[in-house]
Amino acid sequence: MSKQKRTILVTGGSGFIGSNFIHMILDKPNSNIRIVNVDALTYAGNPKNVEKFEGNENYIFYHAEIQNTRLINDICKMHDVEGIINFAAESHVDRSILDGKPFIDTNIVGTVSLLTVAKDLELKKFVQVSTDEVYGSLKLDSVERFTEDSQILPNSPYSAAKAGADGFVRSYYHTYGVPAVITRCSNNYGPRQHTEKLIPMMIKKAVKGESLPIYGDGLNVRDWIHVDDHCRAVWLAYEKGKNGEVYNIGSDNEWANIELAKKILSIMDNWSSKIEYVADRLGHDRRYAIDSKKAHDELGWKPLINFEDGLISTVYWYISN
Repeated sequence: MSKQKRTILVTGGSGFIGSNFIHMILDKPNSNIRIVNVDALTYAGNPKNVEKFEGNENYIFYHAEIQNTRLINDICKMHDVEGIINFAAESHVDRSILDGKPFIDTNIVGTVSLLTVAKDLELKKFVQVSTDEVYGSLKLDSVERFTEDSQILPNSPYSAAKAGADGFVRSYYHTYGVPAVITRCSNNYGPRQHTEKLIPMMIKKAVKGESLPIYGDGLNVRDWIHVDDHCRAVWLAYEKGKNGEVYNIGSDNEWANIELAKKILSIMDNWSSKIEYVADRLGHDRRYAIDSKKAHDELGWKPLINFEDGLISTVYWYISN
């Protein structure tokens, strides 16, 4: 007797993290999970990221905006969706500095739309995939790391929009009892990321022999995690996360931007590309660092991918693709 299929609505499933999540779920043999992917296919959504699943009985795609509450409601009822994992977001800080409105539309209005559906249909679970950027910035000379109890102090229009969305998730849990959890992850790297992002942008420019632009003094620090490790954490948060809780996801892997650029050039053995310092980003956060103890203890999660190995495989994935 075949197992009953469980249907999950994944928003933003054609983007970087969402598509890697879909690969993780549907590449498992004998999976009893069906994925309904809703993606607006903006600049960050790439149909090629999930094209291998076209025709797969466990994959359904809708080209739609998550702000369309009625349509999302109808999709969930039509496919007997049990829960929602929200990856959909405008996520590039530089774009948010140029124009914050799309970040409000997708990250806040879209999240409220999804929460409304989860409330009205009494879905089993809602996972909001958020970011460590909502916590603001840490000092370079500090050993402090963000915990789930850290103050919310967003410094960019992007992180402000994500913080606003997180606030609505919390409110829908406390006001309506929507069974929701929030994950806040550090910087992701890996295959299928848009080439405007730091690591794929550097790889692309190095392949072409172009200069690698580094903001300011290059000493801004980020905690890097492989996207596959992040996706495992998101699934564990869906399956085991306690409703109303936040889970920080990081890998204790801090790198200054300048050192990361040098490491990529070293892997590629391409020192013909030069590092070029450019004017700093407005409001550029100095350091992010995540304390993931709660995710380790309550979800049984830990990162598995060594950064050296993960970065090498990422470099060669972009060269090949």
